[in-house]
Amino acid sequence: MEEVQRHSVHTLIFRSLKRTHDMFVSNQGALPEIDEKLEKIRKSIKARDSYSLVFDRVVMAENNKRCTDIADNGRKNNQSIEASEKVLYITNNKENPVNSNVGTIILGADTANKTNFDISSSTALIRSSANSTSNVQLIPKKAPAIPKPTWHAPWKLARVISGHLGWVRCIAVEPQNEWFATGAGDRVIKIWDLASGKLKLSLTGHVSTVRGLAVSAKHPYLFSCGEDRQVKCWDLEYNKVIRHYHGHLSAVYSMALHPTIDVLATSGRDSTARIWDMRTKANIHTLTGHTNTVASVVAQAVNPQIITGSHDSTIRLWDLAAGKSVCTLTNHKKSVRSIVLHPTLYMFASASPDNIKQWRCPEGNFIQNISGHNAIVNCMAVNADGVLVSGGDNGTMFFWDWRTGYNFQRFQAPLQPGSMDSEAGIFAMAFDQSGSRLITAEADKTIKIYKEDEEASEETHPINWRPEILKRRKF
Repeated sequence: MEEVQRHSVHTLIFRSLKRTHDMFVSNQGALPEIDEKLEKIRKSIKARDSYSLVFDRVVMAENNKRCTDIADNGRKNNQSIEASEKVLYITNNKENPVNSNVGTIILGADTANKTNFDISSSTALIRSSANSTSNVQLIPKKAPAIPKPTWHAPWKLARVISGHLGWVRCIAVEPQNEWFATGAGDRVIKIWDLASGKLKLSLTGHVSTVRGLAVSAKHPYLFSCGEDRQVKCWDLEYNKVIRHYHGHLSAVYSMALHPTIDVLATSGRDSTARIWDMRTKANIHTLTGHTNTVASVVAQAVNPQIITGSHDSTIRLWDLAAGKSVCTLTNHKKSVRSIVLHPTLYMFASASPDNIKQWRCPEGNFIQNISGHNAIVNCMAVNADGVLVSGGDNGTMFFWDWRTGYNFQRFQAPLQPGSMDSEAGIFAMAFDQSGSRLITAEADKTIKIYKEDEEASEETHPINWRPEILKRRKF
């Protein structure tokens, strides 16, 4: 009896695979037969899922069509139409009404009320008669006009608050609009009363410059991050640190709280943004992809839920569930130091020394450039009235109309007496919750609060607007 040759498991599996392949190779291109019943069920499920909101409109359209047919039949039966008849016809510039092949019939007011027929929903194209070959009436469209900027009152300095012993680097306003917090190079977080400007509390714990602050709207928590690589959660009922979030490999420059779920986003000099579970302190995602410092991170409730701007001159839009980048915007030529979300529109702006750019979510479609702030733009803020403010590293502040990009005011922030000119620099800014006060954090160790000039009007401060025709086309 011959001895059976032994083969390795790998060889046997490979032979089995090859036999299986040879067996089915002839049917490789043939698709399975379509089951009509299953296909019908699938289409009905898809229709219900996608179009359930508009099913009632289909029924209404069928009713309207039925009423139109009834009107047609009535017209055929009754050739003599009196002037008081409810049905109005398009006459095609002739004495006789159009024949039964009419394309569009508009019902009279009473008939429209009875049949829920919506006259306003008639299309722009109205076919006047089936007999005429191409007699189509076009409703003329208006030429697109460049929108005129909305008038905004100029802003003026209302209060200067001093108390920090180092550059003031970050600001966060409390959701109830009663106080705001600032962090500075003196490693202290200070909490100030918004109405009076008086110091309420100082929190010490960081061992290096505090670079980011965020106040939770749902919990009595204040979050802070700094150049000491630490991310802290402060309980404001006890004024103590209750959690640390460990993971960043270098200085942490920015942070943002998600508005609806209990997660925290931080970003920094290690070229990453990190997503933390607020309660368990777990590092849920490390968002990698940037090749330089991630200077700014913002969070919103709708996709893209996380947006980051980096010194590698790119902006990334992130899928929070997957922890992956869904889009990279490479339009900027220089470092992106600030990103700001519009409070009511589904848009955001990014700032770089070359331009401020506006984008539309969720895909990150480019809208327009806002040019003119020729400085390193460290920070931006926008309120619901459409006032966008940008703060420069040289102490300049530019006020823009969000919709048109019109610069309605610009000035150099006043220096604290005794400061050097080189200490003019704006590091952070934020509007209060009402949008009527602008708080800035500056290099002269002060916090400045600006408000709108109540005495100004369109007559005293007119809009001097010269639109650039090609501005929207430029990238």
